[in-house]
Amino acid sequence: MPTRTARLAALGVLTLAASPALAHTGAGAAASFMDGFLHPLGGLDHVLAMVAVGLWAGVSGGRAAWSYPLAFLSFMVVGGLFGIADVGLPAVEIGIALSVVVLGAALAFGLKLPAAAGAALVAAFAVFHGHAHGAEMAAGADAAGYAVGFVAATALLHGIGITLSPRAVPRLPLMATRAAGGAMALAGIGLLVL
Repeated sequence: MPTRTARLAALGVLTLAASPALAHTGAGAAASFMDGFLHPLGGLDHVLAMVAVGLWAGVSGGRAAWSYPLAFLSFMVVGGLFGIADVGLPAVEIGIALSVVVLGAALAFGLKLPAAAGAALVAAFAVFHGHAHGAEMAAGADAAGYAVGFVAATALLHGIGITLSPRAVPRLPLMATRAAGGAMALAGIGLLVL
């Protein structure tokens, strides 16, 4: 019981610690590993989507347990390179908010997809998240260090989601994960409306 309570408390703290504002301002001030690491943690949109990927991977199990996070991380790097190179991507904010809605709904409704299809879905959303991260990097900054930072933070958030999944915590009822997914989807709708 204390372990489950501690894990739920950790998820609550992460959710509350994230800023309700979007994590990307377009200011382009980020320049280091630490800036890259803090960027995904600085916005509720990124935290919810990345934890949702981990939860969905954990709930799905099998190949999805590793392919969803790996697909997200890989395509987030692609999006990050687009952002760093100042390649425009339409509707980045909408894509990020939709990722929270769709991934939360996937959890809430217990969506089961073949691992390749689920990985493709999270990869598509990852490009938007990566673009937002990359676009924040300051000109002349250490691109490699910054990118390693945002990849590391994202992997951490995926790991938290996997760790909080009912497969990892057998005493945690699946309904708790579905309720969390519903709350994430509602938060994503709120991000779309704002």
